[in-house]
Amino acid sequence: MATSTTKALAGEEPPGAPRTTGGERTARRRSALLHRLDVKGAPFAFVAPFFVVFAAFSFYPLVYTSWISLHDVELATLDVMEWVAFDNYVELWGDSRFWNALQNTLTIGVISTVPQLLMALGLAHLLNYRMRASLFFRVASLVPYATSVAAAALVFTMIFERDFGMINWALGAVGVDPVNWEADKWPAQVAISTIVIWRWTGYNALLYLAAMQAIPADRYEAASLDGASRWKQFTHVTVPGIRSTIVFTIVLSTIGATQLFGEPLIFGQGPNGITGGADNQYQTLGLLLYEEGWKNYQMGRSATVAWAMFMLLVLAFVAQRLIKRLRSRTS
Repeated sequence: MATSTTKALAGEEPPGAPRTTGGERTARRRSALLHRLDVKGAPFAFVAPFFVVFAAFSFYPLVYTSWISLHDVELATLDVMEWVAFDNYVELWGDSRFWNALQNTLTIGVISTVPQLLMALGLAHLLNYRMRASLFFRVASLVPYATSVAAAALVFTMIFERDFGMINWALGAVGVDPVNWEADKWPAQVAISTIVIWRWTGYNALLYLAAMQAIPADRYEAASLDGASRWKQFTHVTVPGIRSTIVFTIVLSTIGATQLFGEPLIFGQGPNGITGGADNQYQTLGLLLYEEGWKNYQMGRSATVAWAMFMLLVLAFVAQRLIKRLRSRTS
């Protein structure tokens, strides 16, 4: 039963109220409607400034970087720009260092991402079972993620050291010759990928664990009644149930692999870290960007590398959307 306040907001007259004209009733209804719109629009009024600030801090670097990439600019004189149009992009296309850095970025990305996500998936599956000290293991899996990238890279650099490293000591114990992890291309990329895998496996495992715990238990019960083994339950219930989270971690890992910088820089131990080794054997796009801008002082070329990295991410996103659309059509 409507109260007098509700009727007043709706523009109706409560019992005992003085009679009003049609114009006054219309005015009341308008004011009530405006009141409702104000109440519903209040959350947007609070959130709108955040989006304005986010757009300003997101689009300004993109626009400014694209503008610098069309000029010849030095780090010491950023206010002095010489218009060169797309010459920086043409030079980057013909630069062998760019293609070498792109290849290294892709190979290190694959070597670090694929094992990392597979190990995270298996770890999350184990943590999803009821076990003793499960909370301890969940917190412990976040310790590598909370560790500074500089500290982690320094520790792994000592582990992979050629003469006194623990890895070569273990290889020597079984009769294998020591490996020069920093000087050779593939050993260096494997060592850098190991740092990335160690840091991010636990973080991704907790993401998978949260998604697994959101899967209804009746699905596992139904699969068990149908005679499905634990492996079939994992492949037919768990993995499809967390598919969106898997895609999310793949996107995050792709972005992180494209921007890889700290691990190879510290692994090189000095000037070789910027160039990615004496022969650029593990120089990534992030290191090439840093070398052009802060070693060669060519900010225009550095901005060009940054835009190349951004376009790679855009192409990866477009490819993912096309593959998803093709799968939906075939299914």
